[in-house]
Amino acid sequence: MSKVTDRLDNKQIVELAKKQYEQEKQQSKFPANIINLPSQGKVYAENSALSSGKIEMRHMTAYDEDILSNSSYINEGVVFDKLLHALIVTPNVNIEDLVAGDKEWLVISARILGYGNEYNTAVIDTETNETVAATMDLSKLKSKPFNTSADANGCFEYIVKSTNDVIKFKFLSATDASKIEQETLSSTFLKLSIYSINGNSEKTAIEEYLKYNFSAGDSRKFRKHVVNAAPGIEYKTTATGAKGDTYPAMFQFNADLFWF
Repeated sequence: MSKVTDRLDNKQIVELAKKQYEQEKQQSKFPANIINLPSQGKVYAENSALSSGKIEMRHMTAYDEDILSNSSYINEGVVFDKLLHALIVTPNVNIEDLVAGDKEWLVISARILGYGNEYNTAVIDTETNETVAATMDLSKLKSKPFNTSADANGCFEYIVKSTNDVIKFKFLSATDASKIEQETLSSTFLKLSIYSINGNSEKTAIEEYLKYNFSAGDSRKFRKHVVNAAPGIEYKTTATGAKGDTYPAMFQFNADLFWF
């Protein structure tokens, strides 16, 4: 009797393996944890799986560690995307939809669930101005207060004080933010963020507004508002030295989070 794989080409075999892995990850013997997102789900449309503000995620296994060392993923800058895709068990979650603050929070949660909450780092001793080895407690990191209300599409309102124009905007997903190039930083940020102006959501109308009606000063105020209001993590924290001394510290989110 022929095997199923005898009737499949290489591409189909790969897809079959992927589906089997997806099924297996749901059956992990480790418990899944409910992670509360910094955005509380407010930044997503009501029909999004992310709108509940809660994500169920399982613990990492030894198999998942291969993702962190995959050179192809590292070169493409998608290591954390692939890791979250493997660990999140909540159905219909699109990793590319996650805003930066939520994505970072989930990655940090994965680190805590996989390796614990202690994170070795280096800080500056303010009394001696010397660099000292210290340990951060990742479980003490907090999310920024986020009390802004959104509409059914996950849009937020901003009124331009000088003109009373009403801008509806969305917080950029981490994927969208990565598309912004330095040469067109301001204009691309605005085009990606703004959903409508005075009720008009046509792209041509938004572009014309940015070119001819939105002053540089108002543009800067708007961008500053979006950045400051975005859900995310309070990076200011403390770290503990080898002798038990406590130092003020600033958590830096980067790929080193999983290597120690």
